[in-house]
Amino acid sequence: MRYRSASAFAASAMNLPAEHAPRRRAALAFIFVTVMLDMLAFGIIIPVLPHLIEGLIGGDIAKAASWVGWFAALFMTMQFVFSPVQGALSDRFGRRSVILISSFGLGVDFIVMALAPTLWLLFVGRLFSGACAASFSTANAYIADIVPKEKRAAAFGMLGAAFGIGFIVGPALGGFLGHWHLRLPFWVAAGLSLVNFCYGYFVLPESLPKERRAARFDWRHANPFGAVVLLRRYPQVFALAAVFFLINFAQFSLNSTYVLFIDYRFGWGPQAAGYTLGLVGLCSGLVQAVLVRRLMPKLGEGRMILIGLSLCVVGYLMFGLAPTPWLFLLAIPVFCLGGLAGPPAQSMMTHQVDPHEQGRLQGALTSLASLAGIFGPAMFANLFALFISDHAPVQHLPGAAFVLAAALLLVATLVAVRATRHPVPASAAQPTLGDVPAPEMTSPDSVEQIR
Repeated sequence: MRYRSASAFAASAMNLPAEHAPRRRAALAFIFVTVMLDMLAFGIIIPVLPHLIEGLIGGDIAKAASWVGWFAALFMTMQFVFSPVQGALSDRFGRRSVILISSFGLGVDFIVMALAPTLWLLFVGRLFSGACAASFSTANAYIADIVPKEKRAAAFGMLGAAFGIGFIVGPALGGFLGHWHLRLPFWVAAGLSLVNFCYGYFVLPESLPKERRAARFDWRHANPFGAVVLLRRYPQVFALAAVFFLINFAQFSLNSTYVLFIDYRFGWGPQAAGYTLGLVGLCSGLVQAVLVRRLMPKLGEGRMILIGLSLCVVGYLMFGLAPTPWLFLLAIPVFCLGGLAGPPAQSMMTHQVDPHEQGRLQGALTSLASLAGIFGPAMFANLFALFISDHAPVQHLPGAAFVLAAALLLVATLVAVRATRHPVPASAAQPTLGDVPAPEMTSPDSVEQIR
């Protein structure tokens, strides 16, 4: 069966009567748009933030570069800290309120950054944007609430596509807007976030009824280190979370060295970098939005994880060792096929975690991704610098960062082989929203009362 849009697919994924279809389509479309706008709002300021910082400190480029690094580390640190907090809050008080507060806070924060006259106020604004943008974990928990287990991998694939679309379009839009005024992208990001909040306020129902929420909010479980305790309670989840972490960690070999590597290795400038990164985004979006859904029923979650990881290993090796530009370009679709691994791995983890802990699970996973973002860029960038210097332990290996990424993914593949060896048992908790009749969705916080 073909679907015309992400919302059409999301609607078909829920086993609810036809009269509820418009409401569920609106809700799932909102989640899709929320993830996309979070990444769009994040990406839209990437091209202008360094120049804005440079202007606020008097035009010193070297000092501005240092501050850009601090801003990036701060953003990822806030994501690391607040993702499990948002997840635990959503388990206790429901997904809807957490997502809406996060969207509203992000919009207000972008306004603060658009008006910030000093560097310290811009820094504080970036701090709060990192905390508010952690709603990706709650969006994933919402999907786990309402989508049946057998369709979650495809649903997470659609969220992955939304993530990719936002990250591709964001920097391009930010560069275009920044040409007119450096602070204009901040205003546009604020407007997008606040419009999304208003849309969600009127159409987004609560996905977690009160009777299925956590009994209380526990700070021990809401910190990123306490979230690991949750993962360790479920051995297969813990192993797959390790795979998830290694996938995200390896990804930063591209984020931190790609532009410099292709310039050093092939002499490609900014225009070629933009085109090829656009190709990466296009291929990744097609894999997440189309192939995951179509291959999932044929291959199953475990096999898709292993195939995706294996292709990712091959893709990274081709990036790092490609002797010619055409072979490097051929590596892009191979690498992007590695995206087959993420959605089924995430889906498999949700099968084993109780409904009232889905938010904490997604918060823990987002924290792991943020932790990779804190340490990965510096490590891969320094490795690239080492292997193009006179002190390189192996000469003529500028792609050493990609080779290391391939090695990390090989370890992840071995872990996944063991983690997927046995069938995933059904969660001992209550059934998900997608498995129960429509009245379960109508809680005191549902869309009827919102109106």
